[in-house]
Amino acid sequence: MVARSCATVVTHPLHVITLRCMVQFIGRETKYSGVFDSVVTIYKEEGVLGFFAGLIPRLLGDILSLWICNLLAHFINTYAIDDTMSHTGEIKNCSQAVTGFFASMLTYPFVLVSNLMAVNNCGLAGGLPPYASVCPTWVDCWRHLSREGNMSRGNSLFFRKLPAGKTYAIDQKRFF
Repeated sequence: MVARSCATVVTHPLHVITLRCMVQFIGRETKYSGVFDSVVTIYKEEGVLGFFAGLIPRLLGDILSLWICNLLAHFINTYAIDDTMSHTGEIKNCSQAVTGFFASMLTYPFVLVSNLMAVNNCGLAGGLPPYASVCPTWVDCWRHLSREGNMSRGNSLFFRKLPAGKTYAIDQKRFF
C-alpha cells in the first residue's frame, strides 16, 4: 500500500500533464505542447500544487481498490477454492484478476473525480463550463456529480448513457 501510494504521488504530475494534453482536443487548443513546456506552464500559472490537482481522490481510490481487491481475493482463495482441486494456482490467479476488475468498478468515481479535478479551471475549454463545472475542492466535485447522477459517466466503453435529466443539443454541442 505504501509503495503504491508513493508511486501514485511520484507519477501524478505526469498524469496531470497527460490529462491536460488530452483535454486540449475539446477546444482545439495548444496550451500544453510537450512535457517540459507543460511543466513550465503549470508552474507559472498554478505553482507546485498545480501538479498535484486531483491527487487526494486518486490516492483514496488506489488504496480502496487495493484493499477491496486483496480482501476479496483472500476470501475467495481461502473459503471458496479447495486446495485439492486441480489447477488451483490458475484459479487463484484468475480470482485475483476478477477481484481487481470488480474493485476498479467500485472505485471508478474516485478516478473520475481525480481526472476532473486535474483539469478543473486550468484555462482549457474542457475544464470550464459548459464542458465541466468549476469546483473549488474535490469534495464539491463529488457532490456535484452525485447530484446529477453522473458518478459513473465514462465508465463503459460500449454502453454510453445520456446524463440523467439532460438532452443534447447537436448545434450547440452541449447538454441541457
